[in-house]
Amino acid sequence: MRPKLVVVAALAASLFCAGHGALAGNMIYGPAPGLTGNDTGGIIMFAPGLDRGAYHQLAANWCARWGRLSHLTSMHLRYGDYVGFVCIDRPWMIH
Repeated sequence: MRPKLVVVAALAASLFCAGHGALAGNMIYGPAPGLTGNDTGGIIMFAPGLDRGAYHQLAANWCARWGRLSHLTSMHLRYGDYVGFVCIDRPWMIH
């Protein structure tokens, strides 16, 4: 009786964990919801409720992870479009 209980508990736990992993992958695509990029830049999904300053702040926060400055390269505020940005090195930095 006891070995069956252990097998059933292990099977239930594995199914529970596998389900959460699948859900987590569907909820967020990329490094952040609505923002995809790396250390050289990225794109931010257009959201009608955000003003222009919010896009600058999102890009600045993203590039600050690598100690870089941000620069918006394209800002087409239309439904289904993206705001593009690049992460640039600080002029006084030496690698």
